[in-house]
Amino acid sequence: MEAYQEFFRIGQYTDTEAMTGCTVILCEDGVTGGVSVRGGSPNTRDTDALKSENNRKFVHGVTLSGGSAFGLAANAGVVDFLEENKIGRDMGITYVPNVVGASLFDLRIGRSDVRPDYQAGRKACEEAFNGQLFQAGNHGAGTGCSVGTVNGVQNAMKGGIGIHTMRHDKLWVTAVIAVNAVGDVFDEEVGKIIAGARKPGESKIGFSEELFLDYYQKEEALFDGNTVIGCVMTNATFPKAKMNKLADLSHNGIARAIRPSHTTYDGDTLFVLGANQIQASFEAVSILAVEAVRQAIIKGTKAAETYGDFLSYQEI
Repeated sequence: MEAYQEFFRIGQYTDTEAMTGCTVILCEDGVTGGVSVRGGSPNTRDTDALKSENNRKFVHGVTLSGGSAFGLAANAGVVDFLEENKIGRDMGITYVPNVVGASLFDLRIGRSDVRPDYQAGRKACEEAFNGQLFQAGNHGAGTGCSVGTVNGVQNAMKGGIGIHTMRHDKLWVTAVIAVNAVGDVFDEEVGKIIAGARKPGESKIGFSEELFLDYYQKEEALFDGNTVIGCVMTNATFPKAKMNKLADLSHNGIARAIRPSHTTYDGDTLFVLGANQIQASFEAVSILAVEAVRQAIIKGTKAAETYGDFLSYQEI
C-alpha cells in the first residue's frame, strides 16, 4: 500500500473517445487544505474558502478535471457522492462536504462537446472507493493533456497525469499533477527537454521559450488552452496559513519542470492537503513537495500515449 492510501483515496474517470476525464482525491475524515494559483488563466471552484483568513477548517475532496470551465461540473457529482456517504460537516440535517476543484483546457483534443460532468465526478468517486489503482498518462484529468502548444496544436506533444511520492523517515509527500502546459517539459536529471513544441521538418523538440520571444509583438492570444493542475498530500501537521504557503512553494516544482511556467495562458493551480499525523519542519516538507511535483510532471509526461497529431515522449 502506498503511504498516501492510509489517509486519501484517489479515483479517476476516463473517456477515451472524447479524450477527457477527471481525477478525485478524497479524505473522509477531513484534512487541512491550502491552495496557490500562479497561472494567469485559472478555472477553479471554492478556492476562496481556503484563504487563511476564512473559516473553512477542513477539506474532504479535491476534483481535478478536463473540460475547461465546463469541467467544473464534475465537482457537483463529488459533493453529492460524499453527502450520500455521510462524509463532510455534520450539520444535523445533512452532511456538507468541502470539495474544491480546478479544471484544465483539453477541448482541442478528442471531442470538444463532451466534458467531465456530474456523472463523471460520481464515477471517479466510485472508483476511489473501489480501490482503483492509479494510472498515469492518458487517464483521469490527464486524458486530454498536451504540452508545447506555442507552435499550434499540430506541433504540440501529448501530456498526461502523473504521481510521485517522496519520503524521509516517517514523513512523506505525494503529488498528483495533470501536465497540460503551454511550455515544454524539462527533465533536469537528464538535462534536456523531453516533450514540447516542435517545428515541422525538425527532429529537435522544445522551442517554446524561443517562440515566445519570436512572437513578442503579437498581441493576440496565440497560446490559449493549457493549465497545469494538481494536488500535494502529506502526513505533516500545519495550520491553514502554512498549508497555503506550502502550496506556494510547491509551484517551484512546476517551475523546475516546465519552460516557461506560470504564463498568462496557463491557469496553474496546486492544492495541498495535510493529514495532520506527524510533526515536521516546514522546510523539510517543502523540499519534498517541490521534488514530488517535479517528478510527478516527468512521470505523467513519460507515461502519456500518442493521440492523433499529439506525439508522445514514448514515440519521439
